[in-house]
Amino acid sequence: MKSLFSYCTALAFTCICVSCNNSGQNDSTKDAKDTNAVKMDSTGTTEHTTPSIPASVSKDDAQFVVNVANAGMTEVQLGQLAQQKAMAKDVKDYGAMMEKDHTAAGDKLKAIAASKNITVPSTISPEMQKNVDDLQKKSDKDFDKSYISLMIDDHKKVIDMFEAEAKNGSDADIRAFADNTLHTLRMHLEDAQKCNKMMKK
Repeated sequence: MKSLFSYCTALAFTCICVSCNNSGQNDSTKDAKDTNAVKMDSTGTTEHTTPSIPASVSKDDAQFVVNVANAGMTEVQLGQLAQQKAMAKDVKDYGAMMEKDHTAAGDKLKAIAASKNITVPSTISPEMQKNVDDLQKKSDKDFDKSYISLMIDDHKKVIDMFEAEAKNGSDADIRAFADNTLHTLRMHLEDAQKCNKMMKK
């Protein structure tokens, strides 16, 4: 009975945290990382303990999954924004590609995370939300230029992160996901750079 009460209390607290997050009070990405750290430190000796993350998953692997989930959700939101606000058709089309490709990659990542008991964020981090909010204020050519510039910078960083995981990751499934997604990310970067050149003509 005591364990049931503890579980209900924890569940209520989680619901409160989610509600707070909806108003920008909470950082779902940080919460996911903290939850995963607890799972990885769990000894699994108590009767009602939270299932731990498999030993094949390193802390770096878990951090990678959380960071990629956060970045992917951001790319989807920004892609949707580009389809609404972009002036150039190429930029609108690029936004549609971002929404489609990152939604598909996100679904694959969620499935892997679930199989490894890795918690992923439910909403984007405050830092990523700032990028969305800043772009929301822009319009026409200013939006197009800012969005494509952000896509170039973001994809360079993300590609580095994926290359490191594909090379050094401990878990075979997460490592394979990183390796298999790299081609798409490199294509995204190339297309963003092409859009950038077109806008400068």
